[in-house]
Parts: sequence; structure tokens; C-alpha cells
Amino acid sequence: MKWTRKENLFPFTENNKRYHTLDYFYKKEFHSKIFKVSLNAGFTCPNIDGTVGTGGCIYCSHLGSGDFAGNEQDDLITQFEQVKNTVCKKWPNSKYIGYFQAHTNTYADIDTLKEKYESILKLKDVVGLSIATRADAITEECLTYLEELSKRTFLTVELGLQTIHEETSKLINRCHTLECFEHMVFELRKRNINVVVHIMNGLPNETKEMMLDTIRYLNKLDINGIKIHMLHVLKNTKLGQLYLENPFPILTKEEYVDIVCDQLELLRPDIVIHRITGDPKKEDLISPDWLLKKFDVLNSIDKELVRRNTYQGFGLSSDNFRKKIISENLRSHDHVYSFDTSLKTLQFLCLLTPKGVLKTADDTNIYDLQNDEKGKLSFIYCNEPKLLCRNNITIWLSLLNSKGIILIESSHPNKFYKEIGEEIFFLDTYFYIIKKN
Repeated sequence: MKWTRKENLFPFTENNKRYHTLDYFYKKEFHSKIFKVSLNAGFTCPNIDGTVGTGGCIYCSHLGSGDFAGNEQDDLITQFEQVKNTVCKKWPNSKYIGYFQAHTNTYADIDTLKEKYESILKLKDVVGLSIATRADAITEECLTYLEELSKRTFLTVELGLQTIHEETSKLINRCHTLECFEHMVFELRKRNINVVVHIMNGLPNETKEMMLDTIRYLNKLDINGIKIHMLHVLKNTKLGQLYLENPFPILTKEEYVDIVCDQLELLRPDIVIHRITGDPKKEDLISPDWLLKKFDVLNSIDKELVRRNTYQGFGLSSDNFRKKIISENLRSHDHVYSFDTSLKTLQFLCLLTPKGVLKTADDTNIYDLQNDEKGKLSFIYCNEPKLLCRNNITIWLSLLNSKGIILIESSHPNKFYKEIGEEIFFLDTYFYIIKKN
């Protein structure tokens, strides 16, 4: 069957995006243009200084994933104002979130943390803080302070997970367990603090299914947002050294786009997508080159979701697949008959056929249909398979116009429907699409 209609059924969008963008979230939360200002507060990491390990994560540059943060030699106010002065020329009414990005930004005594955070919070037009850190670097004293802070401003804590797989964790030198991560998510959310999780696609030896498993795991946790990164190999890193000595497979752009779209389909729609690709500096990059074309990657993800006619959270419910089939096969003027008389289904059908005719099993029987709708119906939806059988299928098919179809939904496979139509199994449901011709 050829499906052509590309109706976007994703609810959290104003610009036809098929995933829950950070821009959409900020507009709903603040009713203003929001910019995150990346800062380098001069911290280090416990897997650098010997507390839990040395060398840091193997993919990190010496700037600790803060390659686009401010200059560490400048004080935080100077770093912030340099960005703000540039932004405000184009968006004079913008608001700002101070983003403590480089290294582990809770890895210090509480007085140091307070001094740094509060210095940014007191600046004009700052509406929040985003603090990138590790799950093993937040003390009880820090949690208490963060809870108090979250009552005064919009606070987000970003936790670097990258993967749920222990062997990969050891390879990248993360130096904390999955249990540690899960515990910290619980402690933060218990205090009503927003949590964003970083994951990374394309880590050495990880399969596509392993990357999807990381998403399935996160779906079960009470997180608010996610950053999806593509592994990029940088010069002067441990990973760069390993790659140059013994090159390992790097995802192509097409492979990455395919994986991200699969991940989005599995991800709860309420989880905000803070990032969906990597963003390396050209002069530092060894591989892959395609990451330098950021907007090409973003556009490719958008196009692939449109091609699939899916969206974030699509794969979590057979309900979504039913809506996909219906939306791709109905036009505004079509005549429709539905065995399902639930309000939810009828509202959806009415939304898609505002100029058409909708009849249901409650108000019209097959004999009336033969008199009024023979050869006119574009779509018949049946959620009770026993009502359409070998004995009466010819009559139902006669009600269809030349391009009409019957959609039958069943919790069990049906040999007869499979013989005369197309069978699609999605999650726990069998869908049968039967065409007149």
C-alpha cells in the first residue's frame, strides 16, 4: 500500500517539528526567547583528579566538554556579558539561563558553589541555571542547597550517563555505576529539581539495539529532558589516540539519523529534547566530518521522521499506529463508517473529515449503508473482527469507492484477513488493511 499523507500528529509543536524541542518548551515556560549562556567556572572532575579515576572520560577534550563555554581566564560575569552583549543586539527582549557546562559543576565545597551560582543569578534577565555534573559528585549538602535554589529560580541539573552498558562505561572511563546514576535521579526529582540526561550514540562496540536499550531504560525514570550526542573523535584525547592507533567503526550520517529516529519513536513525548546531535570544533575534529554540517543533520532527522510519518513517542502505543494509518488515508471530504463508537475515535475521524460524512454502527446498519453509501465509502474502521467475516466481506467491500480501504484491528492473528489483505503487527496489535481492488 502506498501512503502519501504526512499529517503531523505530535502534540508538542508549533512549527511542525516531530519531537519535543527545547525552544517549544522554553516558549511555553517563559513566553520569551531564552538563551543558554555557556560558562567555564574552572572546576575539574573526580575521574580526572584521582578521586575515582584519572584521565577523565576518554572522549572529553581538556576543556571538559565545555569547548563552547567561556574563557576560564575570564571571571564568570565577563564570560556571561560577552555572550549577552552579542545576543541582545538581535533579540533585545531575551531572557537568559546560565549554563555551567565545563567539567563537573558541583564538584567543590558548598561555599564555592554558592558564590559562583549566585553571581550569575543576580544578573539582569537571568531566569535560571543549568548545571552540568556527574551523579557521583553531588553531596547531601549540595542537594539541600539545590533544592532551596530550585524554589527561587528555574533550575536544571544535567547528568552525564552516555550509556547504560557497564562494559562501555568502563571503556570510556566514566567511573560511576548505573545504580549511582539512578539514585541521583531519584534524589533530584524527589526535591522537584529538573533533570536532563546526556547520552551518546556510536560509542565503540555498541550496537543499535544497545543504544535503543539506553532509551528504554531512561523512559522508566522520572527525567525531564535528554541530550542526544553523536560520538566525535577529537585530537589530543584518549579516544583520539585509540582511534588513530586502531581505527574503529564510526556511524555514518545515515546510520545516526536512523538510530536517532528510532530512539525518538521510543521516547516518552513529555521528555524535552535539549540536543539531538554533536557540535565539534572543526580544528579539533578527527572524525566524523559530517558532524560539522549541523543543520544538515537536523534537517535529515526531520525529513526521516516525515518519511516514516512518525514522531517522538510513536512506538509506545498501538493507538499511534492506528492514527497513522487513518490520517494517511483520509481526506477532508471522505465518507467514513466506524464500528468503533467511542468519543475519542469519532472526534479524531471528524477532525480529519470536516467536509465529509461519518456514519457509525450506532446510527446506521449495513442495509441502510447499501442504500445510501454503496460505492461511496473511502474508509471502514472495524475494531471488532467478528463483525467482518468471510460470509459478509463481499458486501462491505461493495460499499467502498475505487480507492477505499477497510482497516481491521485485532488482538489475535486472523488467517482470512491475511489472505485478502495486508497484515501488520505493531506492539501487541494486528492490523489488517483490505483494499477493494
